[in-house]
Amino acid sequence: GQQVLVENTAGAGGTLGATRVAQAPSDGYTLLLHHIGMATAPALYRNLKYKTLDDFEYLGLINEVPMTLIGRPTLPANNFAELRTWINQNKGKINLANAGLGAASHLCGLLLQQALGVEMTTVPYKGTAPAMTDLIGGQVDLMCDQTTNTTPQILGGKVKAFAVTTLKRLPTLPNLPTLDESGLKGFNVTVWNGLYAPKGTPKAIVDKLNAALRAAIKDPDFVRHQEELGAIMVHDDRATPEGHKKFVAAEIAKWAPVIKAAGQYAD
Repeated sequence: GQQVLVENTAGAGGTLGATRVAQAPSDGYTLLLHHIGMATAPALYRNLKYKTLDDFEYLGLINEVPMTLIGRPTLPANNFAELRTWINQNKGKINLANAGLGAASHLCGLLLQQALGVEMTTVPYKGTAPAMTDLIGGQVDLMCDQTTNTTPQILGGKVKAFAVTTLKRLPTLPNLPTLDESGLKGFNVTVWNGLYAPKGTPKAIVDKLNAALRAAIKDPDFVRHQEELGAIMVHDDRATPEGHKKFVAAEIAKWAPVIKAAGQYAD
């Protein structure tokens, strides 16, 4: 086995870390583990120092993490139909929290507003924890965030849960309907994670890394741990370099008009 040094490079929605990897030697020893921000950064940041589809070797997707639409515990609505009525009755008064501009919760919120045809006041926080604290305390009304962050709060009764953002219900939250079945047809947002190497990394190295990735996402212990967090392992076709890159290209095309229409940029 090879020792792996994990360096969490925070800042600018993951673009600082992505820039470092794009500029690193293409020897297979510097890799990037990145989320949905890989596809949204081209629209959110207008002066990126790399090209998402050109400056990396794609090694494969790993998983997808569903999101949930949750609300403050004092919200009068108890299901999505009631929430939609409440939203329509309170246009211009609703606060929608997120973990910061460019965060997955921000992106989900943008798509939700577009799907509902209702503009809400976006309240960006410096991370999920303070946003969740204020939601539980009733300082903000709604938030759309990952199951890894929301499931304990939902099961603990600290927030109201209205729907999940996947096309199918989740085994971990079986009684929570999807937004698709609740009337927002086709609504599907997940926070996916993929692995990348600098452009020009030799094919032999790319193939070796991809083989290791595909073996890892089939490891029973790893899969069980991911499922406990609400994550969904990707199918084989998207765990390949070709499938991974095709998926990211589609995600870029999906999010660019949403971000442009909202006019909310991270730079």
